Amino acid sequence: MTDSSTGANAAYGDRDPDALARRAGERANPDRDQHFLVDDRVLDRIPGYLPDDTDASHLLEIGGGAGALTDRLLANAAAVDAETAGSAPASHLSVIERDGAFADFLRREFSAAIDDGLLDVIEGDALDVDLPPFTACVANLPYGVSSEIAFRLLPERKPLVLMFQAEFAERMVASAGESEYGRLSVSAQHYAAVEIVERVPKEAFDPQPAVESAIVRCTPRDPDYEVGDEAFFLRFVKALFTQRRKTVRNAIRNTGHISGLDDPDAVVDAADEDLLSRRPGTLDPTAFAALAELAREHGSPTEA
Repeated sequence: MTDSSTGANAAYGDRDPDALARRAGERANPDRDQHFLVDDRVLDRIPGYLPDDTDASHLLEIGGGAGALTDRLLANAAAVDAETAGSAPASHLSVIERDGAFADFLRREFSAAIDDGLLDVIEGDALDVDLPPFTACVANLPYGVSSEIAFRLLPERKPLVLMFQAEFAERMVASAGESEYGRLSVSAQHYAAVEIVERVPKEAFDPQPAVESAIVRCTPRDPDYEVGDEAFFLRFVKALFTQRRKTVRNAIRNTGHISGLDDPDAVVDAADEDLLSRRPGTLDPTAFAALAELAREHGSPTEA
């Protein structure tokens, strides 16, 4: 692709990823978990994976890097502003970037967007900084901390389009009984309908990661079950999956120190025998929720 952009004065959406990296004067450093998406076709598709009814008035990007995805998201924000023509709040994009050199570059490259109120750049670690108000998040996450970032975002119950390692993505979307199914599956699906919308080969990145990647869409929804204490439910799920090869009976008894149950035996005594004889990996989220409520009722859980 020929780069038709001229830095800060360029229109949004057509910046060439390789040219952006050259202007930044910095290469992505895999030792810092940096792998920049450079395939224009994938970049162009990513904003379109947001659910159709998404409020895009304040997008969040984590890990802006040299700005290839930032450019596409700004094009989306500018298009929304043009369509609404003052009849709706102006669109905005916040980008969190922990690398100071890239944060400075984003401010220079997209200075016009900053001046126009379309963009702000937050320098810092996405696990530590205060998240700005946002209506949806689109990001190519640093893979080493993707789990921690995802579970900082999911409780916000906003639409998410996130790039993960393919193996991680497959665990997010797995169903009960599948080999990939585990704590991650139950926890992610507690907050959202989760689906893989595109698989991305390693050749789409520079430098290439060692693994394939996948784009995941998380559409917030209420689960089809109720839990009285969400923190305990998630802690209980975590506890049982540390014993995934054990029966549910033994998993409950062996993990009271993780789940916070003072009396695991009372939970076992109250639970159905058919359920107790199964393995944690065969329980769907609804079954986990029912068992967690039983544990709350009979096991005298302590607060974490």
